[in-house]
Amino acid sequence: MSNNAQPEIRFPGFTEGWEQHKLIEVARYRNGKAHEQAIDESGKYIVVNSKFVSTNGRVKKYTNIIIDPLKKNELAFVLSDVPNGKAIARTFLVDKEHRYSLNQRIAGITPHKDTDSYFLNVLMNRNPYFLKFDNGVGQTNLTKADVENFIGHYPSYEEQQKIGTFFKQLDDTIALHQRKLDLLKETKKGFLQKMFPKNGAKVPEVRFPGFTEDWEERKFGEIVQVSRGLTYKPSDVQIEGIRVLRSSNINEDVFVLRDDDVFVKPDAVNIAPIKNGDILITSANGSSRLVGKHAIVNGLQDKTVHGGFMLRVKSKNTWFTNSLMSSRWYNYFINIYVSGGNGAIGNLRKYDLESQTIIVPDDEEQQKIGAFFKQLDDTIALHQRKLDLLKETKKGFLQKMFV
Repeated sequence: MSNNAQPEIRFPGFTEGWEQHKLIEVARYRNGKAHEQAIDESGKYIVVNSKFVSTNGRVKKYTNIIIDPLKKNELAFVLSDVPNGKAIARTFLVDKEHRYSLNQRIAGITPHKDTDSYFLNVLMNRNPYFLKFDNGVGQTNLTKADVENFIGHYPSYEEQQKIGTFFKQLDDTIALHQRKLDLLKETKKGFLQKMFPKNGAKVPEVRFPGFTEDWEERKFGEIVQVSRGLTYKPSDVQIEGIRVLRSSNINEDVFVLRDDDVFVKPDAVNIAPIKNGDILITSANGSSRLVGKHAIVNGLQDKTVHGGFMLRVKSKNTWFTNSLMSSRWYNYFINIYVSGGNGAIGNLRKYDLESQTIIVPDDEEQQKIGAFFKQLDDTIALHQRKLDLLKETKKGFLQKMFV
């Protein structure tokens, strides 16, 4: 059916209106099959399940039997997810023959010959029509009818191909930048392992030239100042006032200011403000895995404090200390000392952190190590910004190049 709808942006030479079609009119639907008994980590075929699709192929399970083969240019489409999940309605466009097997609760979508597979892939991926089935309470389970009755707007096959090629090139660029970012993060992990001593060692594997002395044992509280955060009442909260930092202000070891940050009235604050260059740590959280995450505070312009479930660390050599807290020592400490689980709130005690025995070099070597990891983190942040910009650019084109 036609309604002469058109997107804001089109390739030159295309003027006809786009037509509405149900998915069943432009593609064939099938359900995947169970693979539980066929999983084999030494297998040579990839089982396409929701985790594989939602992680863009980074998390894989394998099999030696292709139970339900996926052919090149078919789509895998996630049918089930938890409430508010990020996997529901995600798509994966098959890039190779004889490589993938379709798991249950994943739909296989075979475009008709007059439907461009990449165009359909972009159109269906997390389309708002499918997301409306997620009520935020129970498990979301899309049915065959739900998917086949999806109504989309389609231009001519030639224009579909143009749009599909455009978004493929954009997705390839995004994927390239993601790989570069992932490589930088892995490189950082490698340096953290080699530039801090292993358990029982007095020196690291890799050092800057000119440094030969053994590192010395100290208590963590001897090289930093640790302070607890602000405890406040709900009645202290207001629209403007003193910003209170929480766990949500730490995003993958990066400090962020958020639109939903909490503010309290000034007379509720009885602790010293947190400053740029301080290290913010999550000390308590309902999710134990988030306890211990940390980031260097930056970008503050107004008076700010840290909340009661946070700790602040002041250090002479901030970047060295922050890197030390990403090394194996800190990870081991968090795993051992953080309580939680079985419904309990994960908790990191100030005293436990201060009492930990660490091994550190002299001040000059600390500065060298800190400067090295600062430069590496700055490079990672730059690549992250480029990647975020590309993703935002894609969102803009999606809004303007589809009806």
